[in-house]
Amino acid sequence: MDGQDLRYWEQTKQSIIHYAKEIGIDKIGFASADPFLTLKERLIEHREKGYESGFEEPDLEKRTNPGLLLEGARSLISIALAYPSRLENPPKSEPGAYRGILCRAAWGVDYHHVLRDKLDKLGKFIQELEPGAKIESMVDTGALSDRAVAERAGVGFVGKNCALITPEFGSWVYLGELLTNLPLPADQPIEEGCGDCNICVDACPTGALVQGGQLNAQRCVAFLTQVKDFMPDEFRGKIGNRLYGCDTCQTVCPKNRRINFNHHPEFQPDPEIAKPLLIPLLEMSNKEFKEKFGLSSSSWRGKKPIQRNAILALAHFKDRTAVPHLARLLANDPRPVIRGTAAWALGKIGGADAEAALVSAQETEQVAEVQAEIAKGMKLLAEQGAQGKQREPQEPAKQQRQQEQL
Repeated sequence: MDGQDLRYWEQTKQSIIHYAKEIGIDKIGFASADPFLTLKERLIEHREKGYESGFEEPDLEKRTNPGLLLEGARSLISIALAYPSRLENPPKSEPGAYRGILCRAAWGVDYHHVLRDKLDKLGKFIQELEPGAKIESMVDTGALSDRAVAERAGVGFVGKNCALITPEFGSWVYLGELLTNLPLPADQPIEEGCGDCNICVDACPTGALVQGGQLNAQRCVAFLTQVKDFMPDEFRGKIGNRLYGCDTCQTVCPKNRRINFNHHPEFQPDPEIAKPLLIPLLEMSNKEFKEKFGLSSSSWRGKKPIQRNAILALAHFKDRTAVPHLARLLANDPRPVIRGTAAWALGKIGGADAEAALVSAQETEQVAEVQAEIAKGMKLLAEQGAQGKQREPQEPAKQQRQQEQL
């Protein structure tokens, strides 16, 4: 490419940057569409170690070679939108009215829709500038790694918590990208890292962060809160009152200290969605769930995982007022995962009413997995009895501190 061509494409790039700011894109970066060779090696290692979540594109070639996704791909355009890190005037959690928490990324309108709209507008603008431009956009569910693209494009660097950390907005950003056949000048990656800081690795409640900036998704709370099966025993006590996602590795990050941006109206949280009451979630209908959570990204897996997590949260709080509700689920809910989780929670909470519900279910339950959970609940009750007393709920002040895991 000669000097004249370079100036032409630089002018085109600057026009794109200017338009991106006009439509509310907080940060934009440009990179080559060369294959991600180092990433491919890491992904192969992840697969061999069983670290994948199963939500990813299974074809590693597609995940690392943009040329397979768009014929003639030459450039990548990464965009970032900042979202809030703090909830103003959060609703209180108290005995008989305990609340769960959603991760910040699920507070506002589903970011997939918002970013796709921005990318569609940006893509149309580019095609007006260059009618021969080919464009392919993706957000999160696309084949490419949003973080890898953003890092190459100089938007930020990937930290030990495996999040993309920007100088301006910390890691509180949503990411998306465009592939194009235009030869746009590339930006330089940010030469920054976490150094000796290991706070996020040490703070991860399940040990999902592996030294060297790797994530074992099978142990990550953000993944575990989205699966539809029984929560593995090992993690039930670590979920706390998280209903969807986990922000621990971001909230402890020094790069995120005192950072909060709330200039996008779409991402403004509804406190009753960010921290919903737990008991009303237990028997919420599909219609009610869609009406309340339908605009949030937390709804994509349906209500079942969130209801299961709400049951675990009530067990975490040892909320005796939840026992009648859990007993009804154990007796009547058609879903084995919900019945079984309710059985375990009743044993965790304890008390005569919880025991009566478990004894009754023992006589009628036909599903082996649920029977196993009833047995676990009965064992928990027996352990409490062996200690000579029922475990009393913690004082509200301490519970309030524990549930503030945002």
